[in-house]
Amino acid sequence: MPKSREWHLVARPHGWPTTDDVALREVETAEPGPGQIVVRNLHLSVDPYMRGRMNDVKSYSPPYALNEPMAGGAVGRVTASNADGFAVGDHVLHWLGWREYAVLDAAHAVKVDPAAAPLSAYLGALGMPGLTAYAGLLEVASFTEGDAVFVSGAAGAVGSQVGQIAKLKGASRVIGSAGSDEKVKLLVEEYGFDAAFNYKNGPVAEQLRKAAPDGIDVYFDNVGGEHLEAAISSFNLRGRAVLCGAIAQYNDTEASGGPRNLAQIIGKRLRLQGMLVGDHAALQGQFVQEVGGWIRDGKLHYRETVVEGIENNFEAFLGVLRGDNTGKMIVTLPE
Repeated sequence: MPKSREWHLVARPHGWPTTDDVALREVETAEPGPGQIVVRNLHLSVDPYMRGRMNDVKSYSPPYALNEPMAGGAVGRVTASNADGFAVGDHVLHWLGWREYAVLDAAHAVKVDPAAAPLSAYLGALGMPGLTAYAGLLEVASFTEGDAVFVSGAAGAVGSQVGQIAKLKGASRVIGSAGSDEKVKLLVEEYGFDAAFNYKNGPVAEQLRKAAPDGIDVYFDNVGGEHLEAAISSFNLRGRAVLCGAIAQYNDTEASGGPRNLAQIIGKRLRLQGMLVGDHAALQGQFVQEVGGWIRDGKLHYRETVVEGIENNFEAFLGVLRGDNTGKMIVTLPE
């Protein structure tokens, strides 16, 4: 069996993760046991939620163990199989990323079709980020035709899809925030947002009021902090917020102040609801069918930021935390 390089967490980060917190190690690849497969990973996912798993705290997802490989979404090709229904050459989606080769129970792998979509799309537009956008907007936010929708982190893998789905479903207005003028241009010109702004160019509340003079009905929150406070101020009566992420706070070393206008939630009868994509697995079939159709028809667009090589996996992860990516950040490995 070939040797494999994999990223191990060796120390708990304090604030921003550094190269001292991780190590790229070479290990032996085990033979597959009964019911197992060996996968040569081809595309690896790095996502903001992984920062939380580096902390040794109780959360919805268990922390990464020290001196063990980290995990995340991955798509690869089966190179050895000891499991019924899986053959060498099959392509699968699984959750043992951050490494070149993965040995896993076949029950934890899902076959994917490279003829139906590019393999990397199963980590983004047709994967966990896409389902997060779809379920968050349509199920958690109870989106209805005519709603005005505001999305933070709108040029990312989740946010860009939220805005496009809202437009396809009949939103009256879609507004996005992003961290560069280039991303703002992308939101309006390629993704069809009605308005967008660079949150670095001034107070979010002021920019949002200008972009949504009639207020908003739905806010999809990928950022937290100042963005959430601004959304609360711009909400119309009975507005709904989907609390999906708070990337602005992930590397804080001290507790951040919450929105200062929470009292407005009472008078406006707002609903702020957290979401985890795993709670919405029942939508998977509907999601793939509808979103896959939009992609094939050219109605929904997506971008990927691709980093080459397992040795650059950690830097790609830091890039996500910095907001360097446009769309889904993908680490691609050679065959």
